[in-house]
Amino acid sequence: MADLKPPVAEQVPRTLVVNGLQRQDEYYWLRDDERNDPAMLALLDAENQYTQAMMAPSQVLQDQLFTEITARFADDDKTIPVTQGAYAYHREFQAGGEYPVYLRGFPGAAEAKEVILDVNQLAQANLLRGGEYYQVSNWSVSSGDNLLAFTEDTLGRRQYTLRFKDLQSGEFLSDQITDVSSSIAWAQDNKTLFYVKIDPQTLLPYRVYRHVVGTPIETDQLVYEEADHSFSTSVYTTRSKAYVVISLSSTDSSEIRLIDSLKPQRGPVVFLTREAKHEYRIRHVAGTFYILTNWQASNFRLIKVEEQHLNNKSAWQEVLAHREHVLLQDAEVFSDYLVMNERVSGLPVLRVMSRAEEQGPGRLIEFPDPAYSARLHSNPEVNSRRLRYVYSSLTTPESVFEYDMDRGTSQLLKQDPVVGAFDASLYKSERIMITARDGAQVPVSLVYRPDLFSRGNNPLYLNAYGAYGFASEPTFRSLRLSLLDRGFVFAIAHVRGGDEMGRDWYEQGRLLQKRNTFWDFIDATDQLVALGYGDKQKVFAMGGSAGGLLMGVIANEAPEKYLGIIAHVPFVDVVTTMLDESIPLTVGEFSEWGNPQELDYYKYMLSYSPYDQVTAQDYPNMLVTTGLHDSQVQYFEPLKWVSRLRRLKTDNHRLLLDINMDSGHGGASGRYTRYQTDAREYAFVLDLLPAE
Repeated sequence: MADLKPPVAEQVPRTLVVNGLQRQDEYYWLRDDERNDPAMLALLDAENQYTQAMMAPSQVLQDQLFTEITARFADDDKTIPVTQGAYAYHREFQAGGEYPVYLRGFPGAAEAKEVILDVNQLAQANLLRGGEYYQVSNWSVSSGDNLLAFTEDTLGRRQYTLRFKDLQSGEFLSDQITDVSSSIAWAQDNKTLFYVKIDPQTLLPYRVYRHVVGTPIETDQLVYEEADHSFSTSVYTTRSKAYVVISLSSTDSSEIRLIDSLKPQRGPVVFLTREAKHEYRIRHVAGTFYILTNWQASNFRLIKVEEQHLNNKSAWQEVLAHREHVLLQDAEVFSDYLVMNERVSGLPVLRVMSRAEEQGPGRLIEFPDPAYSARLHSNPEVNSRRLRYVYSSLTTPESVFEYDMDRGTSQLLKQDPVVGAFDASLYKSERIMITARDGAQVPVSLVYRPDLFSRGNNPLYLNAYGAYGFASEPTFRSLRLSLLDRGFVFAIAHVRGGDEMGRDWYEQGRLLQKRNTFWDFIDATDQLVALGYGDKQKVFAMGGSAGGLLMGVIANEAPEKYLGIIAHVPFVDVVTTMLDESIPLTVGEFSEWGNPQELDYYKYMLSYSPYDQVTAQDYPNMLVTTGLHDSQVQYFEPLKWVSRLRRLKTDNHRLLLDINMDSGHGGASGRYTRYQTDAREYAFVLDLLPAE
């Protein structure tokens, strides 16, 4: 092991000048958008060989962990059937299958027998063509129940192909449309589908087309084109089936256009013209629109308006007022009920209200755990009096419940099985608040085995995300049992940048307040150790994507606090990426990170950008992952970062880069194969622990 030499990337000095200020980037050459530069590919291969050699002594442990993790999955796991139209649909994994099978049957039938899509067969056909990656991202059945549209990805780059299947004959149609997003919407004429084309370079979805099944693709009509590259375009059909919705959204603004689903040849009409910093979403039922809006309501409120008053705020009627300490995350509308998905004190709440008494308090669905996740499940039938929702906690596997909205009672329909000797009572979940350096109270969710807990002596595995207003939900994942059963304390720091504590929690963790995200994590590390949840010599940190940015910052600014850091697909070359509008996602994220063409943002982003702030110092042991075809965080960001770290760091700690040459941002596509990365990560962590 000591004789293994890490790869050394060639340095090709390049001076970058922005705002009159210079930066040096000796590894800029590693970017190759075509992904065929022999020198770059040779370096990636050398990195993978080095990682494999360094991890070879733990191969037995990796195999053991992979077997442990995958053995907990039921081979023939099935989802609860969801009724839509004349059929009930469900997904199942069949014994030995890496990919799901989608089936349907008549509601109430003992078993659904009609296979509408076997992804295993599609993946095998792709493999025979030389493709290792395959994913069906979205699918939808037409109003006549006889046509299936689905989007497939064969690279992991989220650059989809739209395909169709005749469900009566079982034949795949010749209609194939490339370079689309995963967003599709059927009109109600049983032949017209709306889809969104993407820019082949930036991958931005921006053009909505109308396709009539069976007609030449070249005759598809452009319905709408979004000119503002900070907005992303998607389409969907309302649950009422009355409208096809064109949804246009940036980080902090939105606009919706509507197409009559019964008259799909007509052009779209504006629901409400976009305004700066105004975000809204709509629900529709029986001639009435319900609007989730942050207009004069930072935590969102619920409004309703009749169909004849489109683009007219003066006709809005308030249903649920803004509340300073309650975030309205989502809402679903039924013929007789409204269901609110709220967040109070960082925890989700489901509130069911009668539409006949919209101003009443409604009923709250109660949940038992101190830290948990609850969200709305698929509820396609507007006239239903039963609500499906999903509940999970750090000790409770994902569970689907059905709530009788008339009686106020819940029934468990399905809980994800954990094969083997899993006993939830062996694990304890906690939710505590730590005090950040500016006085903010930051929630932390924890889970561990009390029988293996010794205050101040356990290894601690701390995870966070903290960006885009996405909450890090404290949900169950059976793979964590492999750490918990070895005495680990697993923790999630709900740092600023998410929306766990309301919209202001997000605002405090973006743009020129982004450093709060990093400080919250470091402060949480210190206080968890001080409270005895972990041994200060056995602390590990993990984050991915924007959470990988967080990992890069703490590696630079607090390396002594961590025995190991795992950074998955990390966004670490912040300034260079945000200066390049040809890179996917860049323009749309100026309102998240700032535009470095502006001096204040440039200096602020530069002050924390992990790649720019690498310095000659000791770093923790680090495992970094990426995918060659990643469209969200391009492979060259982690590659450049690791190359610079190798050159400047002053320690002998492990620094490993693991590149999946056949996938993108989400890693491998197979149900089982994707867990090889987790087994490698856990082996990396366990191998670093001092011998007892």
